[in-house]
Amino acid sequence: MKKILITGKNSYIGTSFEKWMEQYPQDYQIDTLDVHGDAWKDVDFSPYDVVFHVAGIAHADVGKVTEAGKKLYYAVNTELTLAVANKLKETTKDGRKRQFIFMSSIIVYGENSSIRSKRVITPDTLPEPANFYGDSKLKADQGLISLQTDLFQVVILRPPMIYGKGSKGNYQQLVKLALKLPVFPDIPNERSMLYIENLTEYICRIIDEEKTGIFFPQNKEYVRTSYLVREIAQAHGKKIYLFKWLNWAVYLLSYFPGKIGKLVNKAFGNLVYEKNISKYVNKYRV
Repeated sequence: MKKILITGKNSYIGTSFEKWMEQYPQDYQIDTLDVHGDAWKDVDFSPYDVVFHVAGIAHADVGKVTEAGKKLYYAVNTELTLAVANKLKETTKDGRKRQFIFMSSIIVYGENSSIRSKRVITPDTLPEPANFYGDSKLKADQGLISLQTDLFQVVILRPPMIYGKGSKGNYQQLVKLALKLPVFPDIPNERSMLYIENLTEYICRIIDEEKTGIFFPQNKEYVRTSYLVREIAQAHGKKIYLFKWLNWAVYLLSYFPGKIGKLVNKAFGNLVYEKNISKYVNKYRV
């Protein structure tokens, strides 16, 4: 039986993973730990084979964050991550392997996506954070890589937008649009996305196979924003009509400076991982 500690209590991904693993009660013991404050530092990590670190500050409206708020991003996303990792690494003195899994993000490659061109991230694409949120994640990635040894195996996951029942963030904005609008533009864009249960199965296989490295899980197919909105509406018993004649207005808005243009390109832009870089773990797309 593998013993897994989830650091970061009540997170969407952490609780989803814990629930997913309930189907294997004989194979895994799952515990969770709240890492707010300093009490977690007194917890003994030595019984655990794996620490799955999901504690972090998620992406917010970075334009409205104070300097103190920016420091908090680094304190939580970078410094806390490395402190938890170092604590687990200390346990490898007993000669037993440990695995540290970190939830990074596609955000480390920046937020550049355009409705007018397709951006494809490949293994050769260099990280280029657009703001302190992405930079705080990247600095954690870099710090973790420097800690890696034969006994301390580091896994960095850089997923695209995650969606599923109970998910928050950008996906919920699409839900609101799907439930309010009778019509929607039919923009032919492509986005990499990741269903939550594909992610939880991916993590399960990463643990089973004792993987190490940087990984890019995503759904098998790219997502077209318009089709996703239509399917969300249908799932709620609502009909929404897609019209290409609305596209000209969306393309026009994408040229607007400031927040309007940014939101349009974020919603309808093209941003994908090259499909081949997501195949290192087999049969995780449930």
